[in-house]
Amino acid sequence: MHQLLYSGRTLAYLGDAVWSLLVREYWVKKGEGDGNRLQQKTIASVSAKAQASFYQKLHEEGFLSEEEEEIFRRGRNAHSGVVPHNTDVGTYRISTGFEALIGALYLEQNQDRIQQIWDKVRTE
Repeated sequence: MHQLLYSGRTLAYLGDAVWSLLVREYWVKKGEGDGNRLQQKTIASVSAKAQASFYQKLHEEGFLSEEEEEIFRRGRNAHSGVVPHNTDVGTYRISTGFEALIGALYLEQNQDRIQQIWDKVRTE
């Protein structure tokens, strides 16, 4: 897998963009056209707190493969040095692991699995 060539932080950087686009596209296609409402819906799925809760749900239900859990751990354990003011370190690290998983799946061109994850964690 060529995703092993990249650091956990790099995978998370890419995964953040991929996840954000997926979420934004979903809400636009659902007809949530008002900018303020779109922003609220998006934040509910792309914030560090939301991503950490998504990972917890996936993990507790055994939804992720061992390989996916390993990628998550690589991202979670990557040290960024900067944590946003609106979240704690633990939550931020879990969300970084989640983003790394999404980034790795994207590099593997596994959009089906990314969609499965979105379908599993999406809340209306």
